[in-house]
Amino acid sequence: MKNHTTETPSGWRNLALATAALMALTMPVFLGLVEAPRLQAQAPVASPPIPQWQIDAGGKMAFDVASVKVNKSDDRGMNANFPLTLGLNFAVVGNLFSVTNAPLRMLIGFAYKLSVGQTRFLMPGLPSWVDEMRFDINARAAIDNPTKDQFRLMVQSLLADRFKLAMHHATRQLPILELVLSKPGKTGPQLTHHVDDAKCGAVGRPDAPPEPGDLSPFPCGMIMIGPAPSSVPGRVRGGGRDVSMDYIAAFLNGTGLQGVSSDLLVVNGTGLDGEYDFWMEMVPQFNGPAQPAIPPDPNGPTFLEALQDQLGLKLKSTTSPVDILVIDHIEEPSPN
Repeated sequence: MKNHTTETPSGWRNLALATAALMALTMPVFLGLVEAPRLQAQAPVASPPIPQWQIDAGGKMAFDVASVKVNKSDDRGMNANFPLTLGLNFAVVGNLFSVTNAPLRMLIGFAYKLSVGQTRFLMPGLPSWVDEMRFDINARAAIDNPTKDQFRLMVQSLLADRFKLAMHHATRQLPILELVLSKPGKTGPQLTHHVDDAKCGAVGRPDAPPEPGDLSPFPCGMIMIGPAPSSVPGRVRGGGRDVSMDYIAAFLNGTGLQGVSSDLLVVNGTGLDGEYDFWMEMVPQFNGPAQPAIPPDPNGPTFLEALQDQLGLKLKSTTSPVDILVIDHIEEPSPN
């Protein structure tokens, strides 16, 4: 397991602020699909295999002490003392978990290692307070320097204890978008194996003039669109370092990028293992009302064109059995 030291909390806040305008479109992604809650009694079902990441993290664990409060401010921004994305499973310095103004969807997604984009599948049928309420959570782990995945297990226990969250797995045959190689066995020129962990500690200036192949504006273990200027006005630059193909596929869920259906799950079908570095430039075309603030470059590539020409990837419509998390029960949190 790779072990990367976190940035300071203020550093992460500054990075989050730099990309805040794009967060709704670029929030990283999940390994499962989440279905609407079934509030009626459920028949017993066979327990699925425990995910390997939970086994590696040490199994069930809980916070030593935790405070959960409703945030009653009008602020819609969220802060956390470390990023709640998929990304790298690094060790978190200290033993504190602190989030402010967090939506419950994001907390569930973090706990079960799901992407933010896929939490929208929780929307149908959930109680209205799930979307209306935000929470401040301050908790202390019983161990020093837990890994991010160990914190996920602790948040699972907190959700079960304070929100009475209960769920089970199910399998559904669903239409999906499969991320595949455009040419068998060959990636594009801007998608390469990650080979240099030593450079992960430094992040380049996000306002520096772009250089071809310069990935320094992108933190390792994360995918972002917009932290560095593009080479041509009217385009956006995105990329990531030290990320898996599962993560890249998951990132596409809920981005709103043109050509990526907001109603279909994107899954990794490339067959590529290991971690990768990539960058791409494209014209910022989005599904729905979200539009770029500057006129798009009329000669620039669309997202799907950039995906194929620059990364050697494409999206293929198909159907596949999908592991679903079905929410059986959830309540407003018990008071402290």
